[in-house]
Amino acid sequence: MKFFLSLTTALLAAVGISTLTSQRPTRADSAAAQETPAADSAKIETGAVEALNEMGTYLRSLKSFQIQSEATSEIVMPDGQKVQLAQNTNLLARVPDRLMADIRGDQGAKLYMFDGKSFAFLARDENFYAVVPAPPTLKQLANILEDKYDVELPLVDLFLWGQADTTPPKITSATDIGPGEVGGITCEHYAFRQEGLDWQVWIQQGDYPLPRKLVLTTTTDEARPQHTSVLNWNLAPSYNEDSFKFDPPQGAHKIEFASASGEGNK
Repeated sequence: MKFFLSLTTALLAAVGISTLTSQRPTRADSAAAQETPAADSAKIETGAVEALNEMGTYLRSLKSFQIQSEATSEIVMPDGQKVQLAQNTNLLARVPDRLMADIRGDQGAKLYMFDGKSFAFLARDENFYAVVPAPPTLKQLANILEDKYDVELPLVDLFLWGQADTTPPKITSATDIGPGEVGGITCEHYAFRQEGLDWQVWIQQGDYPLPRKLVLTTTTDEARPQHTSVLNWNLAPSYNEDSFKFDPPQGAHKIEFASASGEGNK
């Protein structure tokens, strides 16, 4: 299973039908990283790890929520120059079986819809869409889309973070940096290190330990590209069943998802 911070997945990677991970460090980056021993000076602060666990427990308790995500990601060009791409995501979810994610940014506009029975993807700029049968839960859907179609749901880790059957990364350093502020909200700032990746998370203080900001730095690339995502939460969204119903726009062309094995039409 993919590194649970690949959000953005941290928070936040396929060419063509892509999600936030196309612009930030991915599981493949970590898997390809050469194995290096943790530095002797690396430390793991218990409080920092406990804060992650508390955040995961709280995220699993949410039954519905809406997120506005503003993300910027650095892409390393062949000549070594870094360019920055922006992406905004509006996500509405009802756990365990409803999802709407509207994505707009420098790499185009896309729509993801899941109603508990089928999953639909719309590429707005090209005006084509695909619909496939879906399992009854977001968790199952995320696994099938990744395994069968190499497609990742936007912000998928917010549905999987801290679940019993997920495998967290091996953290070699965990530090509580101290209080910080994101969008006027008081947070606690934490920094973590693992093989191939340095990452930071700002967790809201108080009774709602929500991740408010994430910064991921790929350390296997000497250019050290970063992905930054700021999350604005609504824990009492207004919606109805039509919010998750997909209606193809006029003139849209239906296609088939390309399978990870290369079958089908992209």
